[in-house]
Amino acid sequence: MEKLLPRHTDILKELDEKDHVLVQDLCEKFNVSSVTIRKDLNYLESLGLLFRNHGGASKHVRYAYEKNVDEKESINVEAKQNIARAALSLIQENDCIILASGTTMHYLARMLVNFGPLTVLTSSLRVAIELCNNPNINIIQLGGEVRKSSRSIVGSISETILKQFSCNKLFLGVDGIDMDFGISTSNAAEAHLNQLMIDCSEKVVILADSSKLNVKGFGKIASLDKIDYLITDNGILEEDKNNLEEIGVSVIIK
Repeated sequence: MEKLLPRHTDILKELDEKDHVLVQDLCEKFNVSSVTIRKDLNYLESLGLLFRNHGGASKHVRYAYEKNVDEKESINVEAKQNIARAALSLIQENDCIILASGTTMHYLARMLVNFGPLTVLTSSLRVAIELCNNPNINIIQLGGEVRKSSRSIVGSISETILKQFSCNKLFLGVDGIDMDFGISTSNAAEAHLNQLMIDCSEKVVILADSSKLNVKGFGKIASLDKIDYLITDNGILEEDKNNLEEIGVSVIIK
């Protein structure tokens, strides 16, 4: 292995503790210039010890790639279930809500089994089927092109239908939440449909476990100031929580 300076070792220790570090914080900690820190981070990245991103570095790749829904089912299951359960507190009887696609939405749909009366508009085939078990929920299934990898609907037909509705709240899962890029997903067609969902909703609730923080997907959905609530787990960094709250996002940790 290439020789590391003591400062390099300390940077890696800092990264182990925080998962994500900022150039500015490292400059203050080690009393060196930003040019020096950036050279350090670039060098450590060349050794495969970290991944550079805007303003700092992380332990993991910060770009989301598209996963099949069956693969997603086995990732962060407990956190997703807790997040879905917390979302129930934001749903009231006689609401008209949108449930977008994703595994966390599927968990939320299961938890609505005894809830109602309620109107749910959804792009997810799995959510619609799950909600059929509740006679008190009126279901509006968007029609259009089926994305088999996510068991959801996208495309111009679904977008045309969506524009006919106005809803109280949107519950949306995302692949990435980045302070600069905003909320995003790995599929462009789904990102565009999600944009329209935001436009026809009074409140936007993001359901995302902390692994989605400081991550970017290919398709941008919206800037962070479009979000009213983020429900996540206790893996969120205090710095990220504070930054989100400063721009008006209510962060609920479960």
